[in-house]
Amino acid sequence: MKISEIMTRNVQTTAPDTSLQEAAAAMARIDSGALLVNDGDRLVGMVTDRDIVVRAVAAGLGVDTPVSRVMSGDIHYCFEDEEVQHVARNMAQVKMRRLPVLTREKRLVGVVSLGNIAACRDAQASDTVLRGVAQAH
Repeated sequence: MKISEIMTRNVQTTAPDTSLQEAAAAMARIDSGALLVNDGDRLVGMVTDRDIVVRAVAAGLGVDTPVSRVMSGDIHYCFEDEEVQHVARNMAQVKMRRLPVLTREKRLVGVVSLGNIAACRDAQASDTVLRGVAQAH
């Protein structure tokens, strides 16, 4: 089974110059702890609620600070044509709960999460990723 068959396609993104306040409001609106950061059609990072708290609030940065100041720029991703089991192993290895999904031309097309993998009914993939991510805590 390919990642494209189980991924979430409608992904909320934001721009690098979006303010922390706008990003936090978007996270609240969509009930998510993370936003992918796109510059045009290129994925350039990810900002999480933890980034906002630890890298911004704790450092005294204001709500108008752009997300580019606190986002993670070196993010892991997978390709839409990869096998679920392969991606599950990679997620477990890098201890990631979600990965952006890209085309081979590196255009964002979705996100795959623990929930997507658990729901795909591939017991081996689910077990692999859940064990790997659980070891992170």
